[in-house]
Amino acid sequence: MARYTGPVCRFCRREGCKLFLKGDRCYTDKCAFARRPAAPGQHGAGRKKASQYGIQLREKQKVKRAYGMLEKQFRSYFALAAKKRGVTGAYMLSLLERRLDNVVYRLGIGDSRAQARQFVMHGHITVNGKKIDIPSYRVSVGEEIAVKERSAGTDRFKQIIEQAGKPIPKWLTFDAENLRGSVVALPEREDIDLTIAENLIVESYSK
Repeated sequence: MARYTGPVCRFCRREGCKLFLKGDRCYTDKCAFARRPAAPGQHGAGRKKASQYGIQLREKQKVKRAYGMLEKQFRSYFALAAKKRGVTGAYMLSLLERRLDNVVYRLGIGDSRAQARQFVMHGHITVNGKKIDIPSYRVSVGEEIAVKERSAGTDRFKQIIEQAGKPIPKWLTFDAENLRGSVVALPEREDIDLTIAENLIVESYSK
């Protein structure tokens, strides 16, 4: 499976906003975007005005990088959303939020989506008591997400319990002491804290 393994702070600088790809580091003075907000590269600070295509591309890249996906997988989410009635862009974002790696991140079990994805792939996460190691697994209302009992005893997850306090979206509940959460509703557009103009993504794919 293809995946990007290079530096990720350059993504925030390129998209002109924080994507919170490095967890707690993004909230400190060490954040690369806070220190150098210009786009990466020799001519990053002097880029010309973007065309309409360029604006749409940047919005699409922003979402792909925030959720850690490449083009083929991201396009499949759009295709699925386009088949549903209602607002395509909002439904696509709802599907992305329901990815298991994102849910683990939203529960505060991972500092970043990348770390949450690693926890899932390494078999530390269960859904309704069954180990699920597929980051793209789509959770449903009523499902329970938890850290596997054996994993919960490790220092890494004990630290998570001690540092619990991250705001949890209203469509999730979380018991930090037992590292266990539940999906109580489907995520709505206002539950997504990223600054995204999803209509530009829809326009890009609808040409």
